[in-house]
Amino acid sequence: RLDREIQGADAVICFGGDGTILHMAKFATRHGVPILGVNIGTMGFIAELEAGELHQLKRLANNDFAVDSRMMLDVTVARDRDIIFHDICLNDVVITKNSVARIVNLNVSCDGIQAMDMAGDGVIVATPTGSTAYSLSAGGPIMEPETRSVLVTPICAHDMASRSMVVSDKRTVQITLTKNARRNAFLSVDGGRSIKLNMGDVATVKRSSMETKLIRLKDRSFYEIVNQKFRSY
Repeated sequence: RLDREIQGADAVICFGGDGTILHMAKFATRHGVPILGVNIGTMGFIAELEAGELHQLKRLANNDFAVDSRMMLDVTVARDRDIIFHDICLNDVVITKNSVARIVNLNVSCDGIQAMDMAGDGVIVATPTGSTAYSLSAGGPIMEPETRSVLVTPICAHDMASRSMVVSDKRTVQITLTKNARRNAFLSVDGGRSIKLNMGDVATVKRSSMETKLIRLKDRSFYEIVNQKFRSY
């Protein structure tokens, strides 16, 4: 039913926290429809309005708004010669150990050249939009949403050489599970459903041809949002 309804929509207004907005943003992007987030969760970093600002919605009827474009990532997982998973994301791709594994060993390459060979809890590949989410908690930098780069952040790496990297959006990032023949890792996209990775599986992450359109009603600096959200959370 949602597929049918959205085809004639001018915009989608999403009420929820970041997880709800992320899920709907991906769906709306596939149909070329901009989204406006209303935060009724906790952080609500992607949301434009808070629950007490609903009066601003009337500006939509007067075309009194702006639309921002946010880059997305395209994610595939190959097992042997088969593609077993494909999706897009606005925030991040996360590969983590399972609940019983002590660590996972991951090889990260950019355009086929090894960039990181790490052992730890996993790795995050994030967009600038996702830089203020899990990647930030793992020690990654904050990036302005308009930045056209990809952020690779290791999670609790067991060596000093593995550090967060900012790479060009023209790069193709590939992650392979190595050494842990008896252990598994899991890949999830924007905090959604996860798939199990086996040794030798290759996760490929690159910039998507799609971009999420976010409706803006308030003239705010990105740094004002950062200060407001992190101070009040």
